[in-house]
Amino acid sequence: MQEFYIASKGGGQLRCGLWTPEGAPRAVVQIIHGIAEHIGRYDDFAKFLAARGFVVAADDHMGHGGSVTDGVYGYFRGGWLAAMADEKTLHDKMAADFPGIPYYILGHSMGSFLLRTYLYTYPDALDAAVISGTGWEAMPKVKAGQLVCKIEEKRVGAQNTSKLVTQLMFGSYNKPFAPVRTKNDWICSVDEVVDAYTADPWCGFDATVGLARDLLSGVEMNEKRENLEKMNKQLPVLFVSGGKDPVGGMSRGVLACIDAFKRAGMKRVAIRIYPEGRHEMLNESNHEAVYGDILSWLEALRPAVK
Repeated sequence: MQEFYIASKGGGQLRCGLWTPEGAPRAVVQIIHGIAEHIGRYDDFAKFLAARGFVVAADDHMGHGGSVTDGVYGYFRGGWLAAMADEKTLHDKMAADFPGIPYYILGHSMGSFLLRTYLYTYPDALDAAVISGTGWEAMPKVKAGQLVCKIEEKRVGAQNTSKLVTQLMFGSYNKPFAPVRTKNDWICSVDEVVDAYTADPWCGFDATVGLARDLLSGVEMNEKRENLEKMNKQLPVLFVSGGKDPVGGMSRGVLACIDAFKRAGMKRVAIRIYPEGRHEMLNESNHEAVYGDILSWLEALRPAVK
């Protein structure tokens, strides 16, 4: 991975990674990572794509990984839209550096929600999108979460954590897998992956109250019909999810999201749900099959109508 930096809309610099093929590139794949992790966790998948002719680029979000310089993890300076705009900054740089080839984005977990915001903010910017580990929340639950965040922000501040908010965001995810070994068993069924995540100082930290607030604002925006209808109806979109992913409501939330896309007029929606998979399909025991499925889908694409 080649490291470089871009300016963040929230101030400061974001650490980015670049993986390039040996020959002429066939397309660019930008990866938007999830909450409480970093781009290094996508190294294996990025190398897989690069070996097959793709340029791969990714950034550590504000408050994540190598982009943290002030010791405050899990905080978006400037909020949700600033974090989403950072992805456009990276997109613009990569499109300029590698012109004339298709441009795809894969977003995982929180990154999938950022990608969904991206799709209606910049409806003609992409040639395809892969939405991994996403979900759909009932709006009363979202509103209740926003109220809790508002109260906790007054109590502890936006840049601090709250046990109540952490419980609200992640507290129920491990329950389907009891008895559990760690607090992170929900991310993957492979013990080595869970243990590496748990031991990684750049992973598994509690999100700040401010980030929880921002994420919920993104969820709310993403579920508005008027925003969904702004998307490019001809954009190819692939949903990837584990059937036992609690973020996706054990598939129910993913299927609700897909249904909302289709009701908004999206014409080219594909689905890959792996029944025994948990949250991180790129790290699951069958990850090689998942890699292959994503690659096959990308290789079969026809250009989106812009």
